[in-house]
Order: sequence, then structure tokens, then C-alpha cells
Amino acid sequence: MKNNIIKRGLSVLSASLVMAMIGSCSEADTLDLQPYNNIYEDVAFTTPVNVDLAIIGVYNAAQNGVYKTAPDAANTPRGYVFGAAYTEQNDVRGEDMVNTATFYQLTYTATYDGGSPNNSHYWVNGYGLVNKANITIEGVKKAGETGVIKPAVRDNYLGEMYFLRALAHLELLKHFSRPYNFTSDASHPGIPYRTTAINTPAAIEEGLKVGRGTVAETYAKILADLNLAETLTASKGTRNGNAKITRATKEAAIALKVRAYLNMRNWQKVLDEGAKLGAAYTLTLTPEVPFIVANNYNNTESIFTIENSANTNPGTNAGLASMYNDRSLVCISPIIWRNSKWLVDDKRRRDTLMVRTAASGVKFVNKYKDVTNLSDGAPIMRYAEVVLSMAEANARLGNSAAALELLNKVRNRSLANPATQAYTSSSFANATALVDAIITERRIEFLGEGMRWGDIHRLLYDDLVPTPGIPAKMANGMPTAASFTLGTPYTGPLGVAMIPKTDFRILWPIPNDEVVNNPTLASQQNPGW
Repeated sequence: MKNNIIKRGLSVLSASLVMAMIGSCSEADTLDLQPYNNIYEDVAFTTPVNVDLAIIGVYNAAQNGVYKTAPDAANTPRGYVFGAAYTEQNDVRGEDMVNTATFYQLTYTATYDGGSPNNSHYWVNGYGLVNKANITIEGVKKAGETGVIKPAVRDNYLGEMYFLRALAHLELLKHFSRPYNFTSDASHPGIPYRTTAINTPAAIEEGLKVGRGTVAETYAKILADLNLAETLTASKGTRNGNAKITRATKEAAIALKVRAYLNMRNWQKVLDEGAKLGAAYTLTLTPEVPFIVANNYNNTESIFTIENSANTNPGTNAGLASMYNDRSLVCISPIIWRNSKWLVDDKRRRDTLMVRTAASGVKFVNKYKDVTNLSDGAPIMRYAEVVLSMAEANARLGNSAAALELLNKVRNRSLANPATQAYTSSSFANATALVDAIITERRIEFLGEGMRWGDIHRLLYDDLVPTPGIPAKMANGMPTAASFTLGTPYTGPLGVAMIPKTDFRILWPIPNDEVVNNPTLASQQNPGW
């Protein structure tokens, strides 16, 4: 057997599954290192062109996933982890979007289990992305040592891989572990942080020994990777074209640290890291600009976006424009649509630009418009997130004037008349009210961008604006047109009951395939599963 990288394996560290794959390698089983060609590991890092293709292949894994359930490509999960699966699952775990069909009903109603496809594929493809990054890190280092690529090129590639590795682990944390402040020292179970390539039988055996560690330890490793990424990765200003947004940059690493520190409740570090980005990004003049197809990959606000095109996209079953637009699988919930803090004449309510009103009167997000080629970028980080994170950090540190200024910086561009509608110091009785307004602004600003669950999760044990658990939400299915009538908050029926934060369903279970074949993680399954 040639020393090739396994295409559909090495995603989950289940001994029987991966060993079976290694024992049956063929030309068809090689890892798809880039969207169009299969490349053996022993040649993937022997030329500059092949090294670059390997890097592209890791981004493709972030967009489309790597795990294959059967030889038939139609059975391959698509859009995991950072395509439509990221956006839709993080949306429908919350209350601000309604799952209108059965596509993500198990996620929406929290009726998943260890064998449910949506949450299982998240784990499998998350670690598949991590492993692709680890394989590529090893290969890039060797290519640098042998002179195949220059040191500056090597460093940039390594920084990109450290960024993607950190991004994947940070995403998995919020679904499989309790929030940072669940214990006073974050000593509760985190997730396995995988830093070595799993591409040989010996590596598999070593990988099976890696346990979950603590949440504190997991965040420390995430930040270590991001610090390396900040040091090694090229700056946005040195990249050309789409790569300013679709490839990891020094600035993207910094922005992801802002997100991590917000989760960790390290408010001062949120401000320190966020301050580094003010010269690199500005908010667009109006809120719809990053979502105009022509501007998806060319605007002043997008920090990191997963690229899609007519040639490479997650397909009909996972494309963002397909999910949110053409097939109408997720609509806006009247719960947020009728929230009193979302003004009636806010530009983010504009039909065709930000919202699509169906003939039935139901409201849908219209941020993803290209239903033909599915070329809309999947937004992972925008500068608006950094600004609102800094606003929240300032509010919690008692810097109310600075917090107000940053909150208005995002909100005012959407107001019909900022002179009379902007928040003022008298708008909030105390810090709690101010933080609550910032959190609500995040719900409005990032509607349909997969941000809601992250806020619900990190605020479960908050001291000012705690979320009680998985919020109560409208019944799975299409709402009525009347439920979107503005003027009063929504007080109609909620078909899905709130799940308290103490309930075991707050966390997804480690998949059955993993715990059956991995004795280490079998003993570390989330309680209740």
C-alpha cells in the first residue's frame, strides 16, 4: 500500500473505522487535497504548485467537509463545517429563525442523539478539517526544510493552517462543551485538541489516547494557535483579490482572538485585540453592502468568508442561497422580527436587499441571493462583530460612553434618521440595560449568519443578561403571515418549549461511532447521553 492520505477516513478517530480504511486503500481512497484532483501524500509537498493545492484542499474541507459515508458521492455531507451547516445549525439552535421543513428539525427541536446526522457530521467533519490541517502542517514544514518553498511562503501557509485548526476547535467547543464560566476556573471538560497528523496506524493509536482536557486548556491551545497565526500569516494588505477575505490573514487571526476572549469573558483582551483592527477595516456605509453578490469578496468589512463559486459550492442541499432563499428552509422568526429594539424603518428590514417577503407574507433572510450558482460567500467574521464585541467589553468594564459610541457605530448606519433615533446616554438605566441592547443588536445585525447559538451558549451563566437555556421558539413549520405584523412584540404560541441550561441537551453528544470505537472518549461522553 502506498503511503497515501485516506480520503474518507481520518475524520473520526474510531479505531475500527479508520483501520478498515487504511487496510483497503486504493486510488479512489486518496485524500482530495484540493477540489479537483487527488494527490498522494508522498508527492503533495514536493513542488510549490502541489503545496498550494494542498492548502486549497484544507479550505475546501472547511467549505464542504471531508467525511464520506459511502462510495456514492451523493451520500457525502456537504456544507460542513463552515458552509451552510455552520450558518443554519447555529441559527436554528436559537429562537430568531424558524426551521420551516424537516431539514434541520432535530437540531431545531433538540431531539438529536448520538446517531443524528447533523450533529454527528459536525464532529466528524470538524475533526476531519483539523486532521487535514495537521497533515498539511507537517507537509509544509518538510517542504520548507527541503527548499521546495521559501521561508516566507512556508510561514504564511503554516499560519493559515494554525488559524483553521483554531477555528475548527473553537466552533466544536460551543456545541460539545459547557461555556467557559460554567466552573470558576474552566476546569470542566473541553474537547480533544488534536495537533498531530493521523495518517498511519501508529498515529491512529496515539490519537486514540488524546482525551478532552479542560475548557481552560482547550482555549489556551486555541489562543496559542492564533498567536502563531497572527505572527506567521500574511496581512490583508499584502493579499490580492478575493484572498483578502477568503484566505486567513493576520487580521483574521486577531478577530478570532476577539471572539475567543469574548467567550472567556476577558473583557480587556477583547479591547486590546480589537484595537489592532481599526486601521484594516471599516464598516460599510449601509448594512447590505457585504451581501450584494458583486461585493461578497470585495468590501471593507468582511474579515473572513468561506468562498463559493459556480465550480465549487456545497450544492443544492447545502448552499446558503438554496437553504435560505430558493428552497425557503429557514425563515425569520416573528420573535426577533417584532422585537421593539428593531425599529420599523431600520434598513435591515428592506425587502430585496436584506429581507425577502414571500407571497404568503412570511419573511426570509435575503443575504444570500445567487440561487443559480450558489456563489454567495459564507460569512464567518465581519468587522461589525468586532465592534459590537468591543462595545460589550466596554459596557461590562464600566466604560459606558465608549460602549455607546461603538454600539451606535454599527446601529446608526441602519437607521432612517440617526439624529433622532440613535441611542443616547439616557437610553439605558444601567450597565445591564446597555449590555442587553448590545446583545439584541447582535441578534439583528447577524440574523441568518450563524451567530445566535454562540451568544446563547456563552451567556448561559452570565451575571447581567443570562440566557435561561435553549430559548422557547415557534413550532417547526411555516409561520402565518399575521404573526409578522409589526407594532407589538410577538406573544403568540411557542411550539418548542425552552430547554433549561441545566438540561443535558444543551450539549450535543459525542457521536456513537466515536464512543463505540474510542475507549478514551467513551469514558468522557457528555452526561445524559
